[in-house]
This record gives sequence, structure tokens and C-alpha cells, in this order.
Amino acid sequence: MSRRLLISSVSLALVLAIVFGLYKLSSSRTYQAFGDLVARVETGRPVIALTFDDGPTARFTNEVLGILDDLDVKATFFVTGREVTENPAETRAIVAAGHELGNHSYSHPRMVMKSYATYRSEIEKTDAAIRTIGYEKPLHFRPPYGKKLFGLPWYLSSTGRTTVTWDVEPETYPEVADDLDAFVAHVVDRARSGSIVLMHVMYESRATSREALPLVVAGLRERGFTFVTVSELLEERK
Repeated sequence: MSRRLLISSVSLALVLAIVFGLYKLSSSRTYQAFGDLVARVETGRPVIALTFDDGPTARFTNEVLGILDDLDVKATFFVTGREVTENPAETRAIVAAGHELGNHSYSHPRMVMKSYATYRSEIEKTDAAIRTIGYEKPLHFRPPYGKKLFGLPWYLSSTGRTTVTWDVEPETYPEVADDLDAFVAHVVDRARSGSIVLMHVMYESRATSREALPLVVAGLRERGFTFVTVSELLEERK
């Protein structure tokens, strides 16, 4: 192998290693370069935070709220600013039912390799939309798709925001997401004290998730768990 070809091969390998490393970093649920990130809270109490991403939607918000009301469970909804703006009544209904809201960006982009202005706009516009409906409690942030690299964590850290990811998400796995029994077993078997469970329930395509919700709650209660909001779970760290 010539010296030039060897250098080219080594350079390519180095570039690929860097790209792979950045991809792994951007996808990590438990680490970010700056600021406070929580995927699960270490606690001796059997508490779990049930969280929902996306929405609210006109079609499914009330159905989900009805399920949670029947179960006497309080949850945290990470909503998008666009859908809050489109569905203010449904957003107010979530708050009126005693649930917590979180910021899930305005338009749900993958928030990596974007400009500082984009991070600021996506987050601040969503905060403003949520505040417009009268919600005054602290707003934690969950990045769309869980993606973050350097710019987003820097902005979140500089504005004193906590990044909330998760440690249990059944919908990650195609063989689980559309199988009711597998879905319920995945959550019930993997949850631990201090877990943050992520589900999507706001769209037509998530019928299995909505159907699984009462079964998940029942299974976790059988294991002795109680349900708290993300903010209540974060109090366990103090």
C-alpha cells in the first residue's frame, strides 16, 4: 500500500469514527455535553413518571385525559408549540385535569446542527404558547427524537433548563410497538423506581399505545409503583 493511500485510509477511518461518535453522543439518553439531563432518578421510593410526547390533538386529547382520570394518574405531557397554538382548548384541558406540561419544541425538528437562533426560536416560541394558555409552572425540555449534540444543550444550560429524556420507551422497538401484550410487558418488566416512561398517544397511528395505557398502569401498580409528574420525580434528587 502506498504512503498516500495509507494516509487516505487512516483519514477516512478517523472521519468515520468521529461521525459515529457524534451520532452516539447525539442519541444518548443519559449524557449531554452541557447542563442538566435526567433519564431516571435514583430513589428508594417506588415512584414512576409517566410521560407523553407530542400533541395536544383535537381528536385524542380528551380520550387520553378520560383514561388517566379513570385511573387516577397524573402525568407529564411534553407538547409542541405548534399543536398548543392549534389546540388551546385541549391544552387547557390537560392543565385543568392536574397534569404537567413540558416543552417539546415548536415544530419537532431534529435539533442537531442547527443555528443558535433556531434553538432559541423553537424553545422560546413553545414556552410562549404554553404560557398564553395560562400555565405558570416550570417547563422542562425534551428534545424531539431525543436528539441533541452541542448547541442545544448549551442553550438549555445557559437558560437554566433541565433536559428530560427517559429510560423506558416501548415504541422504540417495532416488534413491541404494535403488539399489545409485548408493549405492556416491556414497560412493566423494565420499569424501576425513578423510571421515566415515554409513550406517544396523540395520533391515529398510536392506537396500541392508547389501548396499552390502562394495562401498563395496572401492571405497574401490581408491582407497587405509584405515579408522579416529572417535577415531583425531580424532587427525589434533593
